[in-house]
Amino acid sequence: MTRHTLTRPKVSGGSALALVLVLAGCGSGGSDAEPELTVLAASSLTDVYQGLAAGFEEEHGAEVSFSFGSSTDLAEQAADGAPGDVLSTADATSMQAAEEAGVAGDVVEFAGNVMVIVTPAGNPAGIRSLDDLEGTTWVRCADEVPCGRVATSVLEDNGVTAAPASLEEDVRATLDKVVSGEADAGLVYASDAVAAGDDVETIEVPGAEKEPTTYFTTTLEQSEDADLAQAWVDLMTSDEGRAALSEAGFTVSRP
Repeated sequence: MTRHTLTRPKVSGGSALALVLVLAGCGSGGSDAEPELTVLAASSLTDVYQGLAAGFEEEHGAEVSFSFGSSTDLAEQAADGAPGDVLSTADATSMQAAEEAGVAGDVVEFAGNVMVIVTPAGNPAGIRSLDDLEGTTWVRCADEVPCGRVATSVLEDNGVTAAPASLEEDVRATLDKVVSGEADAGLVYASDAVAAGDDVETIEVPGAEKEPTTYFTTTLEQSEDADLAQAWVDLMTSDEGRAALSEAGFTVSRP
């Protein structure tokens, strides 16, 4: 487990998107009320986090709810004091926004990812490399979010100048465009390709490991249950969490 105090300068972003939390049983509750945990997390963590929630809820007698989206937006919302217990981002810059605002606890690095090309099942456009994107309808994340910054670097490293048909708000929106057949290809994380299963064909990008994505998580100062929040953070670096992340297509370092 690697703990960090990040010192990268904060990147100013646009106005944060409205935070949408799916919460059940909200209210004052009583002494026997089930504890609640709200996790703000990068959209690429959707499947693995949801998969870990059931076991966590049973072990801690708690209810877990998630707000998935762009790391940039979620970190800005957390920095502004939005309700939440845990923040997990797909880059250091987004986490730095929470740190500089004084709402982050100890920051833990817990996983990595690399960018790949995905096409609809059957690969109707016959895309086999980044060079084949020219002349096709392909999509990637917007520049201001982590998956967009990584995609831009990967494209530049490979000398690709083809323009995307659209820039999506996060990596799951990018994946959805491909799965639905609206796009011939998309640049997403390897874990998103795993989550899509047979709905996509995956093409590895040579040298993508030179532009890895690193995931960070922390408890939030506004949490109303610091111990429960810390338990979720600890889960990410436990044997159970590491196994789930690895199976989902993330890279994990040895403890």
